[in-house]
Amino acid sequence: MRKQQVKWILLVAVSTGTMLSANAQRGGRNRNKPATDTSKPVQPTVINNNNQNPTNFNPYGNTPIEKAPVAGGFNDTIKRSLRNDAIYDKVSIKDRTPLPYENIRLDDALYTERVWREIDIREKMNMVFRYKAEDDNGDQRFINILVNAIRQGKVTAFDPVDDRFTTPLDSIHFESAMTGGNTCDTQPVFNLLDPTKIDKYVVNCDVLNPDAIVKFRIKEDWVFDRESSRMICRIIGIAPMKTLMSVDKKTERQAIPLFWVYYPDLRPTLVKYEVYNPKNMGQSRMTWEELFESRMFSSYIVKTTLDNPQNKFIRQFYPKDDQGILRLLEGDNIKDKIFNYEQDLWSY
Repeated sequence: MRKQQVKWILLVAVSTGTMLSANAQRGGRNRNKPATDTSKPVQPTVINNNNQNPTNFNPYGNTPIEKAPVAGGFNDTIKRSLRNDAIYDKVSIKDRTPLPYENIRLDDALYTERVWREIDIREKMNMVFRYKAEDDNGDQRFINILVNAIRQGKVTAFDPVDDRFTTPLDSIHFESAMTGGNTCDTQPVFNLLDPTKIDKYVVNCDVLNPDAIVKFRIKEDWVFDRESSRMICRIIGIAPMKTLMSVDKKTERQAIPLFWVYYPDLRPTLVKYEVYNPKNMGQSRMTWEELFESRMFSSYIVKTTLDNPQNKFIRQFYPKDDQGILRLLEGDNIKDKIFNYEQDLWSY
């Protein structure tokens, strides 16, 4: 019995020694290898305790932020009539196309002068530019016709940095011009039951009012065609003007163009819009293209290439505020010089 116990003790001792030797050999092999595999970079683990996305960080916490609705600007949606809103069909108006211009050869241009003039729609003759009716094709104010044509891709708006149509405006810069500089203000909306609690924040952005556009600048060429023996006027471009007021908001300082539109590209759009006629809203209504081609508007000259080697505006020659009448008289003087050139070519 005692011999069997001794055998079992020796067997356990031999087994324990074998296991320790195997573990020692494995430990030696592990020590020959680096503790960490440096062949691949270890990506650091970023722990976001706030559980927030930095790109969507809201400085106002969890309070919702809304944009105030815009009304009365250039973003109003015009609903189309579901029935024929007239006793006659207006399909012919939509199919109108402008007549092509008569070609003028360079050798036949005996006399050419360029004139810049401004249309003030507050004058009685220009009140048709402010007609506020709505039709299926949108607001009938002339500035809205221009803006809708640009947004629909029918014409291109050019940067007002110059009037030579060198830099087209993209949609971001054009919409920025239409929002009055994109100035926004965030205002809190408090709870009616608990005035100390803020329900939401409302963002109010400045919007350019269409009624604030009271002037349009026109760039045109006066050419005497030797072949037809007559003076021809061709409009080159049109620019709506934004009026800058004084600090007290009572005096107009100056008017700057918002953008330029190439008039020949605009003619196919203007021929599809009719001008307001206060005497008869029937067949006697002319189109906007006919109004400009027939010169049925009142304007005054602000710049010309006639006797102007310094390329200055008339306002720069008469800069004082009380010299407005002198500017008008100088514009009429330029008009008379162009008119008299044509008349002096004939003998009576």
